[in-house]
Amino acid sequence: MKVSRSWPLRVLLAVLLLFVVPVGVALSRHLSDDSRPGDWRNARHDSSGQAPDPRHTPEALIQVYAARAFGWRGIFGVHTWIATKDSDADRYTRLEVVGWGVSRGMDAVRIHYGEADGYWYGSEPTLIRQLRGGAEVDALIKRLHEAARAYPHSHEYRLWPGPNSNTFTAYLGRAVPELHLDLPPTAIGKDYLPQGGVFASAPSGGGVQFSLAGLLGATIAAEEGIELNLLGLSLGIDLSPPAIKLPGVGRVGMSDVD
Repeated sequence: MKVSRSWPLRVLLAVLLLFVVPVGVALSRHLSDDSRPGDWRNARHDSSGQAPDPRHTPEALIQVYAARAFGWRGIFGVHTWIATKDSDADRYTRLEVVGWGVSRGMDAVRIHYGEADGYWYGSEPTLIRQLRGGAEVDALIKRLHEAARAYPHSHEYRLWPGPNSNTFTAYLGRAVPELHLDLPPTAIGKDYLPQGGVFASAPSGGGVQFSLAGLLGATIAAEEGIELNLLGLSLGIDLSPPAIKLPGVGRVGMSDVD
């Protein structure tokens, strides 16, 4: 049987289309969304009503959220953060990386009290992981805070390809694999491995991840499934639960929130 010499080109074009077309869909959605805030100074930061009231929730709690980035950045990606609450605590602590102020000497890592489920400059967040419990969750919270303080890029921020807020959240996921953290494909920067790494465990703490400066790579893990990374954009298939992961669009299929 004669094999056409053009098949590698056809495969390459098909892969490129799978990256480009979803981003086009995301752009169309972004432009047609009239609810987007035009001015960051007036954008919402209040609670979206998803997190339990900490004053009436004695158990320890960890929640991971993702919300569309502000402005044109939201076409492509999301900002992620982790909120924690120790047993019997009456408020949440947010662990996140923010780029504003880093050029003036501020730390990129922000560990502060705040709304666990607050709007991110007008964008409603999506809960992507949650753990509730007693002493065992308190222990995980302690490890998360220790890992956040040890983050190697605490004085550095780069929107693309990283290190950025999603690089930080992925780093915390690897440090505390009990989270089984499966970040959305729109979390651009999650594939940037800290300190110039090339191989690491996936952000979920299992499987394996290969990445060249967050620009080209692949991930194979039980939580993430199979993902390809090209220029920070992620394309993949998840089997547990079933879903397709598309750049710009996000996860299409069953939710994996516990």
